[in-house]
Amino acid sequence: MDGMAEPVAHPITVAIERRIDPSRTVEATSWMQAGTDLAAGFAGFLGSGWVRAGEGSDLWYMLYRFRDIPTLEAWEDSPQRSWWLDSGRAFASEVRVERRTGIEGWFDAPFATHVESRHPGHATSPVTGPVQQPIPAAPPRWKQAVTIWLGFFPTNLLASWLLGFVPGFAEWPLIARVLLSTALLTPVMTYAVLPWVTRMLRPWLQRGA
Repeated sequence: MDGMAEPVAHPITVAIERRIDPSRTVEATSWMQAGTDLAAGFAGFLGSGWVRAGEGSDLWYMLYRFRDIPTLEAWEDSPQRSWWLDSGRAFASEVRVERRTGIEGWFDAPFATHVESRHPGHATSPVTGPVQQPIPAAPPRWKQAVTIWLGFFPTNLLASWLLGFVPGFAEWPLIARVLLSTALLTPVMTYAVLPWVTRMLRPWLQRGA
């Protein structure tokens, strides 16, 4: 044996920017939710969400995360996802896709895209088409740490209080208590708390250090 260590798997976050026909908003809302529900049924799924760029904008952003590349590709190559994408082609067009590894994937700002028009005979105007703007860098590590703590502290406090009502829980061995609490809190943080906290703090996270 050569003693080589197995490669470490890193969670993969995928951010997708789409243009949605404004007249099909109701259908698109159900369609985006259906995609989220389908992805949630696959092994390695760690959470997802989607937002609109603004009330009058046709830009919609979808974010989902998987445990590693193999589980992500199992979803992306699945017939379920292929069927889902086909069902939305009449009103949704994919503009850009970005993959990010690590916790930073939850903090990335949506892609910035705008269209500028060129008037006939106006030589200095840009050519019509999407102009891709630089994707803002992930927030500083200290902001990420503060954000995670703001979600984890009240969640852990509430869980500790509720577990106190479990008969005999205080007498359990320390390792058993920690094992149970972390097993309960990890999915809650991943699926609900962290995505919600990052949405609430996004203006602050996107500001300079």
